[in-house]
Formats: sequence, structure tokens, C-alpha cells
Amino acid sequence: MLALVIGIGAAWLWWDTQHWRPDEGAYPDQGVEISASDGVVNFRTLRALGAGFAYLHASDGEGAQDPAFTANLRSAREAGLQVGAIHRFDPCRPADKQSANFVTMVPRDTDLLPPVIALTRDAATCEARINEAAVESELMTLANQIENHEGKPVILKIGPEFEAQYGLAGRIERQLWLVRTRLLPDYGGRPWLIWTANEAMVVDGADEPLRWLVVRS
Repeated sequence: MLALVIGIGAAWLWWDTQHWRPDEGAYPDQGVEISASDGVVNFRTLRALGAGFAYLHASDGEGAQDPAFTANLRSAREAGLQVGAIHRFDPCRPADKQSANFVTMVPRDTDLLPPVIALTRDAATCEARINEAAVESELMTLANQIENHEGKPVILKIGPEFEAQYGLAGRIERQLWLVRTRLLPDYGGRPWLIWTANEAMVVDGADEPLRWLVVRS
């Protein structure tokens, strides 16, 4: 009997986690993070479910680009969502080449949300040894170049492992985007602006589970 109760409880928790998001009363501004790996997304359905904005993957390092970015940008705007673009930082590659990759994908548009630099990849896999000071220097150069293009300060989306490795959240004066499903993230050491509150939320209108976001009021 106990095993059955435990099994039912585990099944409920699994289902609840897949569908959980913070209460709109506490976080009225909610949205999604989308990339090509999410498959076909119906932005009108997401809008109806309460998403007011979408952050779209645009570029990665010095050459990779999200093949769905342009179509997702158009579809999200047609659905009435605010839209922003994400670049994934590669510490192994020069900032100049990374910013060039970003600007070829993302238009200079005052209606776009502040650009985001995602920090998840460390320098351990780089061919040449790159110390922490060099990582920070290239990141700041990239941030300044993207800001010059977009005309807005970047937001740093810092993963917990990256922050544990480099400890940049407290040293770079930019808004933070932190990640932790269901529980408030505190590894940034200071208040965040955006929180990935559910890293795999199942919703109507998407082929795959999505990252559900909220903005601090």
C-alpha cells in the first residue's frame, strides 16, 4: 500500500512539474524561450496561455545561427508578443566574430526587447588555454558591441555551473537572467530580472516542452 501511495505521489509531482508556472498575481509578466529545437510553435496559443513575450535563440558563437529565428520572430510579432534575441557566448572564440554573427541575424530595431547573452559554455574545451580574466574581457567586449548594435543594455543569462566557475554575476553591472525550476534562484548573489521558472513546461501549441519565464515586477 505504501509503495502505491509513493508511486501515485511521484506521478502527480512529475505531472505537476511539467505544467507548473508561477502565479500570475505574483508575476504578471510571463513569457517563453524558443529555439529551432522546440519544433513548430503556435505563438497565438502561447499568447492565449498567458505569454506576453518571447526570447528567441538567434546566434551561437562565431558562426552558428538558429534556422528558425527569422520565422519565429515574424510569427511571434504577428501573435502580439514582444520579442527579444539571444546569443550564446563561446569563450573559445573572439568577441568581434561573435558580435558579427549576431548582427547578421538580428535587425537593429528599437521595438525588440533588450538582447540576451547566454552563458553556459566554459573554456575547458577550448584548444588554447583561456584564463578567467580573458573570458570576462571577451564577454565585456561582446556585450558592448551588441549594445552598440541594439541600443540597449544586454541581459546576462547565467547558468549555475557557469556562475560557479567564473563568478561574474556580481562583477558585471548588467541585469541577470537565472535558471531554476520551481524554486527561486539565488546563485547570482543579487536580484535577477528574468527567471526561467520551468525548464521543461508542457504547453498546448508546442511540439516540445518549453522554457517558461517570468519577469520580476
